[in-house]
Amino acid sequence: MVQGSHSVDIDGELIRTTRLRLSPWTMPDVDAALGIFGDAEVARWLAPAMARVPDSAAMQDLVARWVTDGLSAEPPVGRWKVTEAASGRVVGAVSLLPLPPDDIDFEIGVQIARGSWGNGFAGEVGDAIAHYAFAAGTDEIFAVARPANQRGAAAARRMGMEWVGQTDKYYDTRLDVFRLRRYDLDVPAVVAPPDDSRPSDLTDL
Repeated sequence: MVQGSHSVDIDGELIRTTRLRLSPWTMPDVDAALGIFGDAEVARWLAPAMARVPDSAAMQDLVARWVTDGLSAEPPVGRWKVTEAASGRVVGAVSLLPLPPDDIDFEIGVQIARGSWGNGFAGEVGDAIAHYAFAAGTDEIFAVARPANQRGAAAARRMGMEWVGQTDKYYDTRLDVFRLRRYDLDVPAVVAPPDDSRPSDLTDL
């Protein structure tokens, strides 16, 4: 078992924080997953990585794929449901996956159910996955967001990530890129500069 700061406990694929439990998806989680990935307010920012899931049948197919993929996934890659420890409710989802097109960099994606917004869960989940990734030997992780996604940018900063610029390297779409390096874990991130001071391109990605 690996214990990090911020009360992050890692036991295989199971990750525990002060308030949350992260564990692999299972087929009984389909309805909970649809409540997240089928919600238009959550799904509006899923693109370009994925689209809103339209119905239970599509969600069932997707969860089945996640379960199968999880059987062969090597750390730090993975997908987890996020459960609130106190209530047992599924309150979100998180993934750490290779970023296209080169599959070299790792992207963290966090989705919090709309009814659980405002509780700081995204930052707590991101910190947990960062500890998991770095314990597995990864040196840095990334988050990408469309420039208009202010909520996503704020969540990335709460995870301790630093805004490093914009690029169209990933997904062939202009995206803001946030990065967390191993030695910056648990160090407060630098807030992104105003829009008019952002450089047009990343120089170190």
